[in-house]
Amino acid sequence: MRRLRVLSLSTLYPNDLTPNFGVFVERQMQAVAKRGDVDLVMVNPLGIPPFPLSLHPRYQALARLSGSEERGGVKVLRPHFRLIPSIGAHRNARAEARAVLPLAKRLHTHEPFDVIDAQFFYPDGPAAVATGKALGRPVSIKARGADIHHWGSAPATRKQVLEAGRAADGLLAVSLGLIEDMAALGMPRERISVHRTGLNADLFRPYDRRLCRDQLGLPRDAVVLATVGALIARKGQRFAIEALADLPGAILLLAGAGEDENALRSQAERLGLSDRVRFLGAVPHAELPAVLNAANVFVLPTASEGLANAWVEALACGTPVVTTPIAGAQELLTDPAWGRMVPRDAKAIALAVREMLFARPSPESVSAAISAFSWDANAAALVAHWQRLARRD
Repeated sequence: MRRLRVLSLSTLYPNDLTPNFGVFVERQMQAVAKRGDVDLVMVNPLGIPPFPLSLHPRYQALARLSGSEERGGVKVLRPHFRLIPSIGAHRNARAEARAVLPLAKRLHTHEPFDVIDAQFFYPDGPAAVATGKALGRPVSIKARGADIHHWGSAPATRKQVLEAGRAADGLLAVSLGLIEDMAALGMPRERISVHRTGLNADLFRPYDRRLCRDQLGLPRDAVVLATVGALIARKGQRFAIEALADLPGAILLLAGAGEDENALRSQAERLGLSDRVRFLGAVPHAELPAVLNAANVFVLPTASEGLANAWVEALACGTPVVTTPIAGAQELLTDPAWGRMVPRDAKAIALAVREMLFARPSPESVSAAISAFSWDANAAALVAHWQRLARRD
């Protein structure tokens, strides 16, 4: 029997310049490829602005990336689409579709695809729908959180997101709460299935905390908090920094990079906390376990998520989580040993941290929270979903 052939679109996918960018999509697709029952073609469209913006070193480096590469057993193709930074987001889906369609048609003529897949709702979702319509193939779109909460509410893109959701043959969401958000926008609930993230349990697991702290140059006896994610307002790192004022001597590790970094550094200095806030930058994914194991508590005062990979990875390392009471967290943190959910308020965060420090759950009891998570299970569920759409289950 011919293997299932899938064309998947993801504007977030790692490359040599940004190895952490969409790393969870790469891990998922590597697990799919490893199964051997799917002929997967991964298309990672790169947005390049017109001249003279294209002369910026960042875009010049992107433009020089190979247009075709095999990464970890996955074939990755990188067509370029025209991107207008900041103000042109509402055009990105159409621009992506124009870039992808000729490639998709050529590949489909050589060997037909069974399913067209999008790994994010915007801009990949509308582009996948246009591609599926042109090729006469069913379309799947996955929602991960911000692609619904931001692009699904932004006036310039809301209609495109909704139309893609209604046109797709099957939809995936990383949490039950995200399904409710998608249905509230007007997407057909009966076409949406939960598809949890995966986990590399060989990498993300409890390690000796003292050794991890030695590796990071941290005091062995200090209270250490960690947060992982882009330094952007939505992630709420400013609340974690402010909470340090009520946690004498505690150290906060910030793993990530982003537009809020200067503001966060200024806040730490203004509050007299600069010596207790460590900016680690964009930590390579393989090095995150040392950061998570070094911490007593993982803190993520996020405004919105689907089901954060960072929660799962922290729990896998045996580190309890303090985050906000959003739907995905409520689904995950069902045992008090696994963490606390509090508002985006510094004093509430500090109190929750103190509660977890007092409770001192064992790493083994915390990591039990994600015992069912693996990339193999994630890949099996995804392939089963594609097979149903292709009517080959």
